[in-house]
Amino acid sequence: MNKLGSKFVAPLFRSLVMLLLLFVTNSAAAQSQTMADRLCVTDYRIDSARVSELAFELDNISFFKDNEFSGSIVKGYSLPGLWVQPKLTFQPLKNIRLELGAHALIYSGAYKYPVYAYHDIANWKGNQYQKGFHILPFFRAQVALKNVNLVLGNLYGGSTHGLMDPLFNPELNLTSDPDMGFQILLDRPLFHLDAWINWQSYIFDCDTHQESFLVGFSSRINYNRPQSRLHFYSPVQLIIQHRGGEQDLTDTGAQSLTNAGLGVGMQWNTGRKIFKQLQVDVNAVGSHQMSGHLWPYEDGLGGYASASVNLWNQLNFKAGYFIGKDFISLLGTPYYGTLSLKHPGCRYDGIQTVYGAVEYARTFAKHYVLGAKVDGYYAMPGKMIDQKGNVLSYSDGLNFSFGVYFRVNPSILIKKFNKK
Repeated sequence: MNKLGSKFVAPLFRSLVMLLLLFVTNSAAAQSQTMADRLCVTDYRIDSARVSELAFELDNISFFKDNEFSGSIVKGYSLPGLWVQPKLTFQPLKNIRLELGAHALIYSGAYKYPVYAYHDIANWKGNQYQKGFHILPFFRAQVALKNVNLVLGNLYGGSTHGLMDPLFNPELNLTSDPDMGFQILLDRPLFHLDAWINWQSYIFDCDTHQESFLVGFSSRINYNRPQSRLHFYSPVQLIIQHRGGEQDLTDTGAQSLTNAGLGVGMQWNTGRKIFKQLQVDVNAVGSHQMSGHLWPYEDGLGGYASASVNLWNQLNFKAGYFIGKDFISLLGTPYYGTLSLKHPGCRYDGIQTVYGAVEYARTFAKHYVLGAKVDGYYAMPGKMIDQKGNVLSYSDGLNFSFGVYFRVNPSILIKKFNKK
């Protein structure tokens, strides 16, 4: 093994050993309730008691997030704004739900928005804008069949997919368009599966942008009941994004990009009033470029270890460590990858990131949640290399962000129809 490989493998090995010792000396249990769980995860279960009900539902997250990022990885920016989904819901049968409405994204002080706003995809038709706010139609058709839910139209996306930290940036709960396509949700006592296809860009004949869709697979294997005092589990996850299409007239060529993750974790429900829960996770992630030349690396690997503590069921402390060699994340935080978003075309030969967070989430009622969070990233990238292979000088170190969030999701009954 060369010196560079030893530089990254040795710290990763030490971190894995330390966390495995934590497995032996500590305990874990039912699934933790982080701020993202409370604030951003949507309950997809159909309430059979609401059959024949027509209701108006309003879903909204208002947010103010300030990213004080410096260094060479990503530029700093702020997100003051909100998204809102007004919609009508109707359950014609006890296992079928229909939703119709709109999704609007509004940034404070903004007066025009790109027609399309997706994460890490080229600016398609960038000369087309919407005035006032970014708005899309919203429609969801869902049917529940025993332990399986089938969803067509707008999907249950974002943090509801349950992707691990290096594969998904929680900020996308605020900024990305709702997933749209087809989804299968399977729930068994010891197994959960979420499989979906998110069609991000549809093309007609002679269009000048690429077709793009993302296929996702997120599962969780529970080795015992999640409600147990000491609970063990494994996430198994896969994301594939394809860009191209037979009708593609661009000169970019077809691109197929993959992220995968596999891990083990444990949770300890203490049953105490103050120290409620401890969770420890160790995950391995990988990236692979199946076709195309969009990424500078064909294959990459990474490891992520984290531990979190829940106090009073409202306050969470989390610490994590990521190490990667040539790993590139499709949807993840830039500090868990080896590309520089601040300097397009530049890459790192490796990266190490120490992560820490403090978050507070208070649920006032079932549909009203207030959250606040501080994130800190201490990034230690390797050499920064430009497209010509030149090694560039740069500086990095501590980066942090702070955000305040409020979600409201009331439902108002309009009419209950009589059954025939």
